[in-house]
Amino acid sequence: MASNILLLHLPSLTITLFTVFLQIQTTTSSPQGPLILPLISQTLSHGFVSVPSPSSRKLSFHHNVTLTVSLTVGTPPQSVTMVLDTGSELSWLHCKKNQNINSIFNPQLSSSYTPTPCSSPICTTRTRDFPIPVSCDPIKLCHATVSYADATSLEGNLATDTFSLSGSGQPGIIFGCMDSGFSSNTKEDSKTTGLMGMNRGSLSFVTQMGFPKFSYCISGHDASGVLLFGDAKLTWLGPLKYTPLVKMNTPLPYFDRVAYTVRLVGIRVGSKPLEVPKSIFAPDHTGAGQTMVDSGTQFTFLLGSVYTALKNEFLEQTKGVLTLLEDNNFVFEGAMDLCFGVRGGVVPTVPAVTMVFEGAEMGVSGERLLYRVGDDVAKGKDVYCLTFGNSDLLGIEAYVIGHHHQQNVWMEFDLVNSRVGFADTRCELANRRLGMSP
Repeated sequence: MASNILLLHLPSLTITLFTVFLQIQTTTSSPQGPLILPLISQTLSHGFVSVPSPSSRKLSFHHNVTLTVSLTVGTPPQSVTMVLDTGSELSWLHCKKNQNINSIFNPQLSSSYTPTPCSSPICTTRTRDFPIPVSCDPIKLCHATVSYADATSLEGNLATDTFSLSGSGQPGIIFGCMDSGFSSNTKEDSKTTGLMGMNRGSLSFVTQMGFPKFSYCISGHDASGVLLFGDAKLTWLGPLKYTPLVKMNTPLPYFDRVAYTVRLVGIRVGSKPLEVPKSIFAPDHTGAGQTMVDSGTQFTFLLGSVYTALKNEFLEQTKGVLTLLEDNNFVFEGAMDLCFGVRGGVVPTVPAVTMVFEGAEMGVSGERLLYRVGDDVAKGKDVYCLTFGNSDLLGIEAYVIGHHHQQNVWMEFDLVNSRVGFADTRCELANRRLGMSP
């Protein structure tokens, strides 16, 4: 989710949970090899599980509506669970217990915890890309605030501590120790301790750890996949198609400069391109209209005019194939209003939707395109909705490629070469070929 606008708290859905184990090197200045994370389907577990590799360090990774990792922080180590988010910079943890938070990090119990003073270069220079400027609290500590489109807002002090991945600690990781705020979805927020920022900012977790790239493969239901930090030559993986990251040196009010921004140039339904101006896919003079790849958002959202064109063309091509839901007021997750009633739970074959980027394409079909959201009991039908939403209804000025459309796609974030690569694959096979099958 993109720092100031895209933390979308989504209701709990019935989705298989996954756990990933991560092999990680001990230094950040010169990474020596890839960090391989098998993602295996199992019940939710916050512990580490052994893999037959004496040098490996394992980190839990779960897939529900959000992607979460389990690790330890502090000395002695405290177990925490964090949402993995390519759209945010600052990693943060809940540091104060209240009735709505089940898991916290207690800084008073950690001998390695060090709060960041206002005079520190961390506070004065490395927070420049924060959407809300940091401030100085009454005791001269660096005070940070994060705020999201769903009205969630958190405040606390910047600090450093040791983050341990499968028992091997990395000291001096900068994060936010949050002690106050408001959540619009306390039920979901109570399931995790915080958020792991993974964007291109100087304070993101991946930047602080010094990894040149990271990749993941998110499986669909009842399958497995892989999360990997570093570079690896995977000969069995088909060639990745790369699209360059868009760089913006000039600060603009609606452009997130440290997001994984790519250049969307068109959308097809079947073989027919949407009839919209090419300029609608490019950011305007304010920065509104950038396209971000975001693991912290579930579905994909398009600017209103493009969403309307997609909706109309999809309806045109599925006449007589899909039955439009009769309740015109039904809107799934507040932004997806193209829903259908399907009798018998068998979804007919429909045209794929293809997002066309500079140098690469991403096709969306099957369960990734039509998502079962519930039942129309009165009509005896299952309700399925198109998994593209209208970002205008969310109050955001951006295109967002969510993790649902990244399922069974190998996603590579190459920080050194400033590009994102992807290739269709079966994530459970990737898991087996890496020798990580349970």
